[in-house]
Amino acid sequence: MAVTIAAESPLQDDVRPLIAELNAYLLSITPPEFCSHMTVEQMAGSDTTVFVGRDGGRAVACGALRRDTGGVSEVKRMYTVPSSQGQGIGGRILAEIEALAREEGFTRLVLETGHAHEPAWHVYERAGFTRCGPVLDYPDTGYSVFYEKLL
Repeated sequence: MAVTIAAESPLQDDVRPLIAELNAYLLSITPPEFCSHMTVEQMAGSDTTVFVGRDGGRAVACGALRRDTGGVSEVKRMYTVPSSQGQGIGGRILAEIEALAREEGFTRLVLETGHAHEPAWHVYERAGFTRCGPVLDYPDTGYSVFYEKLL
């Protein structure tokens, strides 16, 4: 069955466990004090649009656009369950995030990802993101890698 991508509420009963799985994964590779999690409730705020990838109706991936100021928006909460990785779902969600940022007039898309999350780096680099210094209010801790893309 084809994977569908759509903007959805993160407050759904089948999306909450996906976010919990993302948080558990991030905590397995990064000390908790250096994780920049958004709660599901924060993700449901008006400044954030969440995209969910579904395979046969099952939530298997997510990513979000968080709107900042000064023409900047941020990619947040990118995750694909292990059984669905390698199918290009993350890249498709990232493309939806970028398209929405462009549509809303943002000129720069930024993100922070983990220092040990090499598979994510490949997704971002394939989409045209380049490494940069710290973005927004993220500290340079050594546990983060930063990317940006001019739109």
